[in-house]
Amino acid sequence: MKKILDLLSLVANEKGLDFEEVKEAFKRSIIKTAKKILGDIDVDVELEDGELKIYQNFIVVNDDRALEKPEKYLYLDEAKEFDPEAQIGDKIRAELDLSKLGRSGAMALQNEFEREITRLLENEIYRKLISKLNTIVSAEVIKVDSEENTWVEIDGVRGVLPMRNRIKGEKFEVGDVLKALLKYVHFDNKKGIQIELSRTSPKFLEKLIEQAVPEVRDGIIKIHGSARIPGVRSKVAVSSLNPKIEPIGTIIGKNGVRINAISNELNGENIDVIEYSSKPEIFIARALSPAIVKNVKINEKEGIAEVEIDPSEKAKAIGKNGVNITLASMLTKYKIQLKDAEEKKKDISKLESLFKI
Repeated sequence: MKKILDLLSLVANEKGLDFEEVKEAFKRSIIKTAKKILGDIDVDVELEDGELKIYQNFIVVNDDRALEKPEKYLYLDEAKEFDPEAQIGDKIRAELDLSKLGRSGAMALQNEFEREITRLLENEIYRKLISKLNTIVSAEVIKVDSEENTWVEIDGVRGVLPMRNRIKGEKFEVGDVLKALLKYVHFDNKKGIQIELSRTSPKFLEKLIEQAVPEVRDGIIKIHGSARIPGVRSKVAVSSLNPKIEPIGTIIGKNGVRINAISNELNGENIDVIEYSSKPEIFIARALSPAIVKNVKINEKEGIAEVEIDPSEKAKAIGKNGVNITLASMLTKYKIQLKDAEEKKKDISKLESLFKI
């Protein structure tokens, strides 16, 4: 049995697996194989004095059960050969010789052990992938199907970047290496490990910024949230924990080098970086930039922000096809309603005229 332990150690080293887990896998393989070959027997596998030992368990009886099911029961006189003090009803352990399994049993054991090792490898890969969840991964494209889903390989596992998670207008070919957010990892006993990637998630933008800006990685600049219309425009709210470091300029970089690199990765997506405020009125006003806001009134109960704005700023606030106000609403989590400041002035002037003498 000592040689078996050496073999298990070799397997663990070659596969990069934990020796104890490999040993437990081998134990399970022996138990399953023994039951397949010898019937529904009770088997224990133990490590004693550095050696792996296999035991078949029997119950001591003094009736025909020992004749009908010899794989489970022993007559008392037989049991005393293993334990002279054995009594009826006792549980007796007899060391099982693997040679009893025969050649077919040896092959069955090898196949079962290989299956167990495959499961361990899958579990190890699964653990590694889970640790990368919601982070950016690089993956090689191995296939683009008829529905334009992009299939990739990560750590030897096939994953998919669905068309819905791909930025509009971008295409990938076999052999390309793409960056994406590891959005979903699931282990299925029949299908194995399933992976889904995303290039449209706001979290992907945030992680790209984190990669490009050391101050974000170091926690000096904090990202409070982001909103995206993938490939078109996005907004990200940031703040600095160090008063000497200006968050917006730091993220944009000298001559826009940092933000431009991120934009290029997102297929030319325009990125607005705004400074976060814990006061919702200020935050909403900043989120509507480049429009200049005159006043913001919050209805917390209904989640509505009534924004007063000059007519000349309205087009900027709304943005092309409503993109700016949509992103501002997504970022601040308020439904933004614009109110014409000029109309308000007219209403006030009418009210004032009633009190003129």
